[in-house]
Amino acid sequence: MLSNAPGGASFSVALKDESALHGLVVEIANMLEPGDLVTLSGDLGAGKTTFTRAMIRHLAGDPKIAVPSPTFTLMQNYELPRFPVVHADLYRLSNVSELAELGFDDLPENAVVFMEWPDRAESLLPADRIDIAFTMIPKQGIDARNVRITGFGKLAARIERVGAMRRFLEKYRYAEAARTRLAGDASTRSYERIETSKGGLMLMNSPRRPDGPPVRDGKPYSAIAHLAEDVVPFVAMAHGLRAYGFSAPEIFHSDLENGFLILEDFGDELVVAGTPPQPIEDRYGAAVELLATLHLQNLPSTLPVVAGLAYDIPAYDMDAFLIEAELLLDWFIPRTGASLSSGARDAFIALWRESLEPALNAPPTWVLRDFHSPNLIWLPRRGDIGQIGLLDFQDALIGPAAYDLASLLQDARVDVPESLELSLLGRYAKLRRQADPDFDAAAFVALYATMAAQRATKILGIFARLEKRDGKPQYLRHMPRVWGYLQRALAHPSLAALAAWYTLYVPDFTATNTKD
Repeated sequence: MLSNAPGGASFSVALKDESALHGLVVEIANMLEPGDLVTLSGDLGAGKTTFTRAMIRHLAGDPKIAVPSPTFTLMQNYELPRFPVVHADLYRLSNVSELAELGFDDLPENAVVFMEWPDRAESLLPADRIDIAFTMIPKQGIDARNVRITGFGKLAARIERVGAMRRFLEKYRYAEAARTRLAGDASTRSYERIETSKGGLMLMNSPRRPDGPPVRDGKPYSAIAHLAEDVVPFVAMAHGLRAYGFSAPEIFHSDLENGFLILEDFGDELVVAGTPPQPIEDRYGAAVELLATLHLQNLPSTLPVVAGLAYDIPAYDMDAFLIEAELLLDWFIPRTGASLSSGARDAFIALWRESLEPALNAPPTWVLRDFHSPNLIWLPRRGDIGQIGLLDFQDALIGPAAYDLASLLQDARVDVPESLELSLLGRYAKLRRQADPDFDAAAFVALYATMAAQRATKILGIFARLEKRDGKPQYLRHMPRVWGYLQRALAHPSLAALAAWYTLYVPDFTATNTKD
C-alpha cells in the first residue's frame, strides 16, 4: 500500500517468512544507487540486521560471505561489485561526535550506507534518505514482519515508483517471484528478469522521460530529436514488428501510465562473441537479411497501441538529424580543448544540411535507430527473419533505410572489420536489387556513408556528454572505434566537403588525451 509520509512517500509490505524477506531485499537492491543512505528502524530482534546481512550477500553475489553484526565495531565496510557498502549499527553510540572518530565523515566514495538505530544520530541525518521500518507480528508467526519503506526528500519519488511497481507485480501475481537485475545502459530504463515456474519473463521499468531545458525554439533536445517520452512507442512498435513476422518481444502485461511492462524474455545469446566481443558473421548476415526484408515492406506510419489509442511514428526530419550532429560541437570538441568560431559552426550546419537532403528524399521506412549488437538477440530455434530478436526500438522514426544498416555495420561497441562491413553492405544491396531491379546501389551506398558519418558524429558527442554531464566515463573506451568509423564514412567522395571541415576543425582523436 502506497501512502504519503511526513516529508516523503512510503509503502508497506507484509512478510510471512524469511523467504519473503529475501524477495524484498532483491526489490530494494534493484533500486539502490551509489551514495544512498538507508536507515533501518525497529525494536531489538525486529529483523534489521537479518535484512542487511541478506542485502550484502545479495549485492556481493555470494550467499556465504561473512557478514558479522557491527554492534561492537559500529561499522563494517564491504567492496561490492555495484558500489561499496557500509553497514553501521549505532545502538552502542553514546554521542554523535563518536561517528567522526570512527571515520563516518570519510566513507568510501559513492558508498551505500545501511544504518541501524538511526535515532542515535538523528541530528546528522540528511534530508534525502530511505527508511525501512520493521515491526514484528507475533500473532502471524515468529518470522512474520510488517515492513514500511519510506523515501524522504529527493528519494520520495523513487520509493513512490517502487511502490507502484510492486502494485503492478501484485496485480499479475509476480510480486513474490524471484527477480534478477540486469546491467543497465545509458538510458533511464532498467530491466529485471522474473523467474516463474513456466519460464522467464522480463520486467521493463521505463519512467517517463523528463523534459530537459529548452535548447531551440523553446523545445528540449529530446523533443527535437524525437526521443520517446514513455512506453507507448515501444508497445506500438512491438505490435507493429510482430505483425510483420519480426521477433519483437510479446507484451503480456502493461501499465502505460507508469511505464511498466512484462515482456517475453529472449535470453542472452547475442550476435557477437568473445572478449572483446567480435561479430559472428552468419548472425550479422541474418540481421542484414532482416533489414532488407523490413525495407521491402509497405509500412504504416500509424500503429495501434491499445483499444482507442494509436501512435504516430515521427519523421526523421532535418531538425532531428542536425540537433544530433551538433552534439559533436557542444560536447566532443570542447572535450578535446578546441573551440569553434560562430562561422565554423555555421559552416558545419550548412554542410550537413546539404549532405542530408538525399536522406530526406529517400523512400521512407521504419528506422529502428539503435539496430546494433546490444539490442539483437540470437534466437536459433526460429526461422528466417525470426532468428533475430529485436530490442530497444522505442525511438523508432520514419526515415531512410540506410540508417539502420550503418548502425549495424559500424557498431559503436564492436569492431566490425572494414572487409566484413563492405561484404555485408554488398549483400544487402544484392538482396534489394533481386527484389527491385530499379534499386540504385550506388546512390544507396552514398546515403549509407552519410548516415554512418552522421551517426558517428552524434555518438562521439553522446559519449563525451555521458562522461562530462552524467559521470559515466566507461563509454570513452568506445571513442577510438567510433572515430575510426567516422573516418571510413567521410572517405566517400560525396562527403568530401564535410571531410575537409572535420580535418580543419576537429582535432585528430588518436592524438588527443582520452582520459580513458
